[in-house]
Amino acid sequence: MALIRRKPTSPGRRFQVHIKSDELTITGKSRPHKKLTSGVVGSVGRAKGKISTRHRQQGAKKLFRAIDFKRKNFGVEGRVATIEYDPNRSANIALIHYKDGAKAYILAPVGLKENQIVVSGEEAPIKIGNALKIAKIPEGTIIHNIELTPGKGAQMARSAGAAVTLLSKEGKFANLKMPSGEVRKVFVESMATIGQVGNIEHKNIKIGKAGRNRHLGKRPSVRGVAMAPNAHPHGGGEGRSGIGMPSPKSPWGKKTLGLKTRRRKLTSKFIVKRSK
Repeated sequence: MALIRRKPTSPGRRFQVHIKSDELTITGKSRPHKKLTSGVVGSVGRAKGKISTRHRQQGAKKLFRAIDFKRKNFGVEGRVATIEYDPNRSANIALIHYKDGAKAYILAPVGLKENQIVVSGEEAPIKIGNALKIAKIPEGTIIHNIELTPGKGAQMARSAGAAVTLLSKEGKFANLKMPSGEVRKVFVESMATIGQVGNIEHKNIKIGKAGRNRHLGKRPSVRGVAMAPNAHPHGGGEGRSGIGMPSPKSPWGKKTLGLKTRRRKLTSKFIVKRSK
C-alpha cells in the first residue's frame, strides 16, 4: 500500500493524495457479487422531505454491499476469493466462498490474502481473519469487528485501521482497550475477529477539491461567524468578528463545544477508563 501524489495538472489535483492498494483484486472478477448487493433507496439527511441532518446529500450512485458482521457460518471453512473496494466504508472488504456453497462479505484485516482460509466458531485457530468468542481469544491479542451484545452482530472497531487490544478477562466480562484509549467491558460471549482492520492509510487521503466531497454525499458547511445575525447566534458584526459570547452556540442557540449529549447513562458502568 502506497500513497500517490498527483501531478499538479489542475488546481484540484495539486494537493491530491490517494492510495494505491496492492491488496485489492484488480482483475475483472473483482466486481461486487450481485446477490450480495442492493441499491440505496431514499433521500439522505431528510425526514418527510425536511432536513433532519444538515450537510448531507445522496452523492454519487453506488451499490450497497451486505457485510456479514455476525460471521454466522460457524465451523465452515471459507476461502478468500477477492479483496475489494467498498464505496460505503473506509475499510476494504473480502468476498468469502464457503465450502457449503455460501458466499459472504467480511471486513478485510491487515495481512489477509487471496485464497487464504478463514473460519469462525468455537474451535477456530488464532489467525488473521478468523472469528471466535472473546472467551477463546488469548489476552494481548489485537482484535476488531466486536459485538457489544452477543449474537447481535459487530458494532465496534469496524473502520479502516481500527485495532482493539484484549487486556484481560474477569468472569463474564473482558476489558478492551479501544483506539481512543478508552478501556471498556464487553461480554466474553461476544464474537470478535483476529487482527487489525485493513486500509490503514485511509486517514492520509487528501481529496484535493470540494467536488470529491460532493460525490461522497457531503454538502458545504458555512461558518456561523460568516452568516447574518438572523441566521446564526455567531453572525453579524462589522468586518471579522468573534462569536461574541462566553460559549459557542448552534444555529438554534444551544451550547455546542463541551456540552454533554450522552443519553445512554445505563452503559456508563461498562466504561472502565474514559478516552483522553
